[in-house]
Amino acid sequence: MTNTASQQEQESLDILSLFRNQTSEDLELLAVLHDREPDAHLLQQLKHADFPQVLALKLESEAGLQAVDLMQKAMADLPDAITTVLLDELAADYASIYLNHNINASPEESVWLDEDSLICQDSMFQVRSWFEKYNLEISNWRVRPDDHLVYQLQFISHLLQKDVEIETLSEAARFMDEHLLRWLGEFGIRVAQRCDTPYFAGAAALTAAYCEELRDLLAEILQQPRPSKKEIEERMQPTTQQSEPVPVQFVPGVGPAV
Repeated sequence: MTNTASQQEQESLDILSLFRNQTSEDLELLAVLHDREPDAHLLQQLKHADFPQVLALKLESEAGLQAVDLMQKAMADLPDAITTVLLDELAADYASIYLNHNINASPEESVWLDEDSLICQDSMFQVRSWFEKYNLEISNWRVRPDDHLVYQLQFISHLLQKDVEIETLSEAARFMDEHLLRWLGEFGIRVAQRCDTPYFAGAAALTAAYCEELRDLLAEILQQPRPSKKEIEERMQPTTQQSEPVPVQFVPGVGPAV
């Protein structure tokens, strides 16, 4: 009886380890799609690997299935011989989304959450504090801020790696709640609707849907329900420290003095 229980526990740990390893790799691959304009080598690799079917986490939601279908069609439409014209189109679309912000869909969290839609605001410093907690550092935040989509995907991937403490699963869930998932859905919708190429439309929609379903799975694994959007927004409200009232003394003939 004891051996059976011990064996079942080990099997559960093995499954969890496999889940962590595979989803970590999935996130790294998704980060690549947003990291840079694709070259012929990357496109050929994705096509030959049957992307996005190669992803370990199989999406089941309606949004997930639609995103997979969109990305799959984009891959199927790629020619076997990648042309310069195609690469130029993808490079222009990448610049429009990630560099020039022509479609008003920034890959940086601050722009979505700051009241004035500015870069490098509170969100960036909050995300940086998460990175510092795990001894991670961005090499040049002035070029690409800490709260950029690529860095957030890579950070969650790091927390999910099988050789990291198991407690980091709850940390990954909390980070997704407090940062990535507060804006990624809108980013995915806006890019898919406004960009010029099926490749980046699919990449944005797929990444958003994947992260939502991953968060649902983490909720099941941790046996902790996902907080509501309202609960998250209340949690993220800045706390103001209440100072004790200072007694005011009045002297006849003199204005109020502290």
